[in-house]
Amino acid sequence: MSCAGHPFLKTPHMDRLAAEGLRFRNAFVTTSLCSPSRASLLSGLYAHSHGVTNNFTEYPQGLDSYPAILRQAGYRTAYIGKWHMGENNDEPRSGFDHWISHRGQGLYNDTEFNINGRRRKVSGYYTHVVTEMACDWLKQPRQTPFCLILGHKAPHSANVPEPKYARIFDDMKIEPPATARDPGRGKGEWVRRRLKTWHGVEGPLYGNHDYGRFVRTYLATIPSVDDSVGRIYDTLRQTGELDNTLLVFLADNGCLLGEHGAVDKRVMWEESIRVPMLVRYPEAIREAGTRDQMVLNIDLAPSLLDFCGGRPPAGAHGRSWKPVAARADAPWRRSWHYEYNYENEFPYTPNVRGVRTDSWKYIHYPNGAGQADTELPELYNLAEDPRETNNLAADPSARGKLDELRAELARLLAETGAAPDNMPVNPRIRFEMPDPKIR
Repeated sequence: MSCAGHPFLKTPHMDRLAAEGLRFRNAFVTTSLCSPSRASLLSGLYAHSHGVTNNFTEYPQGLDSYPAILRQAGYRTAYIGKWHMGENNDEPRSGFDHWISHRGQGLYNDTEFNINGRRRKVSGYYTHVVTEMACDWLKQPRQTPFCLILGHKAPHSANVPEPKYARIFDDMKIEPPATARDPGRGKGEWVRRRLKTWHGVEGPLYGNHDYGRFVRTYLATIPSVDDSVGRIYDTLRQTGELDNTLLVFLADNGCLLGEHGAVDKRVMWEESIRVPMLVRYPEAIREAGTRDQMVLNIDLAPSLLDFCGGRPPAGAHGRSWKPVAARADAPWRRSWHYEYNYENEFPYTPNVRGVRTDSWKYIHYPNGAGQADTELPELYNLAEDPRETNNLAADPSARGKLDELRAELARLLAETGAAPDNMPVNPRIRFEMPDPKIR
């Protein structure tokens, strides 16, 4: 986003949300993978608890979600766009009065949607199609409050920009980041061995086969998403509901664009776990600005329900950031943990467990005997090394901090019911390059 300092990508509508509300500068996901993160957004739970630990598992029937709770409280609820929990199931899900989604990832152009139980191919560019559907629903007269979730596909690879934006960055010189070829001192051998795989910067780059083209097409899908933000904003203003509506813009995971030699997510490095997060609601946000507290995807459900006067989801691990929205100095969490489970279909990333504080990060790869030579633990002083280039895990001077964060990780895993850990026992990571479906 340009409000976050991007040097040339302009996002005026996102910037307006930030200017009129809040930008959380430290928003993170607890699992950087589509389906697990989406389930955490809905439930307020870590993936090990809600059970959606991969991109094929359905959201559990009967599991609490904030739209279902709001619906029980009298809200009209709608889901429009990418759901992607249950790969081949596009049927309407419980908790929603209005449902428009599709199987899997959907297509950038001419996607077949399930519209309240009936399938229909809808011509047009995905971002604008779902936005118009959302605006049409928002314009319907109603006597009750509403909850709308709009799930975009962009900027998910393999990227297909809208024609009018397809070449807007052609003249921009795009250089790989410094860590593209040299992922940094002290990382495990698996990081370098996957450089030429599907998830490595020396691989096919989602069919682009050129780093500059890969980044340009990724970035060129985002202006359409920004246009969507503007359309939703204008529709709410036209219907008289803008200032009555809590607007939240965020993503389900980050994405590496060559950093650490990677072009995927899943890992715990900053580019993968950081997400944009903007909030606009004048009634509760008296002073626009930024917040530095670490907010998580598991915080969304309890926060929205707190604002709306609803009960929190059962057993939620997250907490409401409503006090943080009101006060920049509100007390908040000092640490949190990350989890990712190995996938047989995408064998380039091991199991990951880790802990992050305001200024330190410890990453643990818990694969057991036989992997220690490739999957070294990682420890970073983020205050001094924000790009995570200097792994201090083997540095004797950092031993105290390493022991401290190992203990903190164990505490957080136990606190959230993640111990004992039931992660899949992955085989030695494979580095041959099949041609999997993109996820």
